Amino acid sequence: MSIGHTLLGLLESGPRHGYDLKRAFDEKFGHDRPLHYGQVYSTMSRLLKNGLVEVEGVEPGDGPERKRYAITEAGITDVRRWLATPEKPEPYLQSVLYTKVVLALLTHRNAAEILDTQRSEHLRMMRILTDRKRKGDLADQLICDHALFHLEADLRWLELTAARLDKLAQAVTR
Repeated sequence: MSIGHTLLGLLESGPRHGYDLKRAFDEKFGHDRPLHYGQVYSTMSRLLKNGLVEVEGVEPGDGPERKRYAITEAGITDVRRWLATPEKPEPYLQSVLYTKVVLALLTHRNAAEILDTQRSEHLRMMRILTDRKRKGDLADQLICDHALFHLEADLRWLELTAARLDKLAQAVTR
């Protein structure tokens, strides 16, 4: 996720302080990975330097002065361009799990055991996400669905690889 673009998008509804941006980000996108304040302020500094935001006002606070940031026209254009650009699909051609299976075969370890252990871990995570989805709001349901679909694809790959393990062993140990 582009944190800079996300913060810019949040600023389109109106000027905000860094604290308010962090709170809005965490509420909408940071359930599992909230932003650190330092990340917000370093990102805002970079956006300011690049002309995508401006300081609309400075107010005294308990600590340092509080800057209120506003998005510029260049920032709006940048967000529009980012939203219109499709994300590159991640084909996972350098899968750590695939590497582990092949290395297990090359070193005469039990690759089927690795697949079984991973299958159990995927199923455990799917139970957690299904529970979270059941209890969550629509945003939580959608993000959990996204993760569950990826885990389901991984499970299909685990099953297919387990079924082809003998052939894979022959292919990689030649």
